Amino acid sequence: LLSRGLGDVYKRQVMAKSKSRVSNRVRELRFQHGEMTQQGLASAIGVTRQTIIAMEQGRFCPSLESALRMARLFCVPVEEMFILDGDV
Repeated sequence: LLSRGLGDVYKRQVMAKSKSRVSNRVRELRFQHGEMTQQGLASAIGVTRQTIIAMEQGRFCPSLESALRMARLFCVPVEEMFILDGDV
């Protein structure tokens, strides 16, 4: 009985996570900063170019560390770079 209750909680958490979407302005900010390349951004924050590609396409959300590094690099708050869809 207890395990079933925990399973229900887990299912609700997974469902809640699947509903949220995060969009970003990474590509726009790269171009505003001297048309920085995907490779240049990747090198600056310590990830691969493929990670930047996936991020810009909305297929990947970066770690908090990577998000903070990009915010520092672009001189913008994280909230201006990543937007939880549905937030106004």
